[in-house]
Amino acid sequence: MERAERLQALREQPEVPVLIIGGGVNGIGTLRDLALQGVDALLVERGDFGSGTSAASSHMLHGGIRYLENGEFRLVREALHERDMMLQNAPHYAKPLRTTVPIFRWFSGLRNAPLKFLNLLDQPAERGAVVLKLGLLVYDWFTRQSQLPRHEFRLRASALREYPALHPDIVCAATYYDAWMPCPERICLELLLDAEASHRGCHGLNYVRVLGSDSDSVTLRDELSGACFAVKPQTVVNAAGPWIDLVNAGLGSAEQRFIGGTKGAHLVLHHPELLAALQSSEIFFENEDGRIVLILPFMKRVLIGTTDIRLDAPDEAVASDEEIDYLLGMVGKVFPGIAVERSHIVFTYSGLRPLPYSGADGETGRISRDHSIRSLPPSRERPYPIHALIGGKWTTFRAFAEQATDTVLQDLQQPRRRSSAQQAIGGGRDYPADPETWLQQHARTGITMERLRVLFARYGTRAAAIAASCAQGEDRPLAAQPAYSQREIEFLLRQEKVQRLDDLLLRRTLLAMLGQLSRPLLAELAEICAATLGWSGEREREERARALQILRLQHRVEL
Repeated sequence: MERAERLQALREQPEVPVLIIGGGVNGIGTLRDLALQGVDALLVERGDFGSGTSAASSHMLHGGIRYLENGEFRLVREALHERDMMLQNAPHYAKPLRTTVPIFRWFSGLRNAPLKFLNLLDQPAERGAVVLKLGLLVYDWFTRQSQLPRHEFRLRASALREYPALHPDIVCAATYYDAWMPCPERICLELLLDAEASHRGCHGLNYVRVLGSDSDSVTLRDELSGACFAVKPQTVVNAAGPWIDLVNAGLGSAEQRFIGGTKGAHLVLHHPELLAALQSSEIFFENEDGRIVLILPFMKRVLIGTTDIRLDAPDEAVASDEEIDYLLGMVGKVFPGIAVERSHIVFTYSGLRPLPYSGADGETGRISRDHSIRSLPPSRERPYPIHALIGGKWTTFRAFAEQATDTVLQDLQQPRRRSSAQQAIGGGRDYPADPETWLQQHARTGITMERLRVLFARYGTRAAAIAASCAQGEDRPLAAQPAYSQREIEFLLRQEKVQRLDDLLLRRTLLAMLGQLSRPLLAELAEICAATLGWSGEREREERARALQILRLQHRVEL
């Protein structure tokens, strides 16, 4: 059903068993899990799917070794289990990542670590080799069933042989494995498409904002047309992330503060020398202020993150000059001979972590990254409960969605039918052990093997449908970016709920993030959008202007 038809159907039949507010990974994960249970649900997102906090992550799928120091063993165990599930269920977008920690002290942190564990100390301290060794032993024990290699320690000479550009003052280096995801926004999109495909009563609408509530109804507005309509839910899941308190207030429940987020900024650099120095590994270390810094290879670019600054206004989360200087300065801590300047930056992004509110000042890294559900019971003014999804991290979204779904099932007095634990995601479905055999089986007239290989790397097994679409008519490479073709872009526009030009630039593709955009490419893509989606000339010009403004103000990209 097309978007306009879905909106009209809701006007005619406003009753929905479950209303999910927020189209990040927690909300979409909950929609997918509810679909598996056969529960009708509507998800609304005021922007595009995966455009908020879910797009502003460090692109990591990790257990969080530093959480051990906080005593969060359950979180680490759950995260490592879920990490391995993602490697299994989404192999096209979840990849093993070799991670190396340069270590400058042997015994630093021996006093601080146990005091932090006992909550008797809230001050940063550099972790030395002994503390890190103990942590990695526990990490390995939690992942003893994993297929990823165990950690190893190497003395200075051995570490510098592999990483010659590392700081010569290191005493040793530790290496272990986690995982990363190049395209978190596409994971969100594919989870949503999977939900709608598995149960016809589940739907997601982007660019639909919650305006308020009136008795038993919630008023929504279509941000594209300005039209308002109401739905009548039996239960509401507030998955708005950093905006949870604002949504609750709009629904008449402003009495409690749930969110106290911190901002995390990231930089994407085009820097071949730094990329080569990484040796295909993430470099992961701790600054003197206690902040974790990561530098990792990212699709022939380098990703650097992150900061951790308290912020109450989620719409104001952009990378500041101070954060950019801080992150660039971190490179010299581990690679002193490599010059990194602002001219190397091709993209910046920032978002607010939806962490639980804590009135106490202190080290932001100590705020738990665990997830929880805070429920507001029905009242005389509001006959439906609100379940707010607090905190969480990308790695544990499936487990969090399962918890949220179980809470909703209790409201509806329905049993759980299925688990999402073994459910493949999008292009990870039927993912081959031998990609070359898959490519041979899906070779098509009009599609070269090299082109099919590119599509497979980009979309997993969804490449078969995209290749078939490309082969159905005359196709051509984009004039300004030959790595993409016109019919490929048209497929994304028709099949992946694209409503705005920036959806395509920032979330359905990595064109903006990798610094591959240009004025000619933006114009070419806008023309394809207009022809495929039926935009007027005025709408096309508005979309170009909007995209340029978002790139400039939110990502420091000038075209």
